Amino acid sequence: MCTAEHPAPASCACHADAATGGEHWGRWGSALLLALLAEALDFAFPDSSVARAVGMALALISIVLAGFSVYLNGFAALCKGRLNINALMTVAVTGAFLIGEWPEAAMVMALFAIAEAIEARAAARARSALAALIALAPEEAEVQQEDGSWKRVAVRTVTVGAFARVRPGERIPLDGVVSVGKSAVDQSPITGESLPVDKALGDTLYAGSINRDAALELRVTALATESVLARIVRTVETAQSARAPMQRFVDRFAAFYTPTVFALAVLVAALTPWWMDWSALEAIYRALVLLVIACPCALVLSTPVTIISGLTVAARRGILIKGGVYLENARKIKAIALDKTGTLTQGKPRLTAFDTLDVDRDPALLARLAQSLAARSDHPVSQAIAAGLVAEFSIETTGVADFSALPGRGVEGRVDDLRYALANHRWIEERGQCSEALEARLKTHEEAGCSVTLLTDATRVLAICAVADTLKPSSAAAVAELTRLGVTPVLLSGDNATTARAIGCQAGISEAYGNLLPEDKLAAIDELKTRFGVIGMAGDGINDAPALVRADIGFAMGAGTHIAMEAADIVVMNDDLARLPETLRLSRRAHVILWQNIALALGIKLAFLLAALLGHATLWMAIFADMGASLLVIGNALRVCRAAGMTTIKDAG
Repeated sequence: MCTAEHPAPASCACHADAATGGEHWGRWGSALLLALLAEALDFAFPDSSVARAVGMALALISIVLAGFSVYLNGFAALCKGRLNINALMTVAVTGAFLIGEWPEAAMVMALFAIAEAIEARAAARARSALAALIALAPEEAEVQQEDGSWKRVAVRTVTVGAFARVRPGERIPLDGVVSVGKSAVDQSPITGESLPVDKALGDTLYAGSINRDAALELRVTALATESVLARIVRTVETAQSARAPMQRFVDRFAAFYTPTVFALAVLVAALTPWWMDWSALEAIYRALVLLVIACPCALVLSTPVTIISGLTVAARRGILIKGGVYLENARKIKAIALDKTGTLTQGKPRLTAFDTLDVDRDPALLARLAQSLAARSDHPVSQAIAAGLVAEFSIETTGVADFSALPGRGVEGRVDDLRYALANHRWIEERGQCSEALEARLKTHEEAGCSVTLLTDATRVLAICAVADTLKPSSAAAVAELTRLGVTPVLLSGDNATTARAIGCQAGISEAYGNLLPEDKLAAIDELKTRFGVIGMAGDGINDAPALVRADIGFAMGAGTHIAMEAADIVVMNDDLARLPETLRLSRRAHVILWQNIALALGIKLAFLLAALLGHATLWMAIFADMGASLLVIGNALRVCRAAGMTTIKDAG
């Protein structure tokens, strides 16, 4: 059966009272009691006209109490030619009453109402994780006023740029950056991280996180409706409303299945008196049993509850899956392309060396030129160069005119009326500024796993900036886990090939490619598709966005750019690469449960259809079978929610 909380196709309309509160339980209980009394009178006094009249009255009252609205809705559906569950129940109850099976008619309607209510409560558990997400963000925030005072106001009224204060133990009301204070913050509701994260000046805070140790002040960077938490909730809601491939298949099957069984019931009523020597009343009764058994609600419920459970449990683990189609298809991934910086590595590189090649210039001057260009870029390598040069040479940034960034190559601009560039190894080669001596010096840094960026003017290379980035603690284990799951990891990096191979070796990746521009990554994705089939891509930068779109399933690391997060199909909020194999396991588990549910629903239906055709099933047995099948598939689907952390989910195949 369906519930009002889980919309179903036209083949299975919903009981309007199914999801209502406890005030209906007394009415439904009374209906069941009256139906039992009617059954008892019919059994104890089969030949008494008085008992028969009283029993009919009790049965009629039971039907009205249990679901007269279902009866009326079913009659309206029949008038419009729609065969939904209300129509099936109306035909079954009316037919049973007319052929003298009024106790069973009452029992069927009472059991149907109670079963609908039980299913509504059970199915609602699949949405409880989303409701918990919505409740994470506080409704009020303590915000600084124009006169410097602090006042609690509704979060929906707080504007970007305002300053808010969060006391220890409170939830952070809005997205922002720390402006005053240091504290440990529990981000597990948003990113799934198990340990609190230390936050200091300039660090990012997420609405819904919990401030642990000390008071913090933050500058608001997003409206309440645009916070990371709000976007997660919206994305999960959208994903839940979109129908996954298996769900669409089941809907189409159910739409065909119900009219087919209805036609079979008509044939049973019309033909079995001649074929099986049944009486007309017995044939009609068996046909009515078939109609009740025909309800496809267990089948219709078999997929959405599983999908919703998977999406919400993933969201609680910091994995934002943008649709059931991606949850279903992630299990098919045969190879996954991984970006280097920010995906495999920390994304927080540091300057390890600054080698000057122009002996006629002061190293501090060259450092100032490189730092001024690097400071204008938001690329992690550029930021590391800028910070490292300031720390080493105590220099100040100089203004840069005509600044421009060339994705996959570097940046350039005019400093002190001369044009300079910070270029990667590839761009230096394209500019014709490489030499054997320079190649030898670069090779030394690259073999050590460093990325090299070169300061150059129009004619020659002036200095080498060597930057090292370390692997994330979970990267090597995540790569090993992907391999164990039968997925081939491939490293695609814009960094030089030597550095890419060095990082790949550290992570346990045997196939690593470097010197890739965004268009080169696209070509690599196409080549991987040809070799492996279904391909995933994980990245975090603007230059990864095209490849994320081209891949069958794109994974964006949450600390990356908004462009990458928008382009991806799945967002890993806490940047932990271990979430990738977790997602594959969740997808495989959900797939197994989907097929288990379909097999359960169809198997139980088939068994009772055969029992009905052989004359061994009654109306009340049919409603119990339908109720049992629905509750079985819901309970089985909720096993996804009961996975106490997806790291414990075993490989489902």
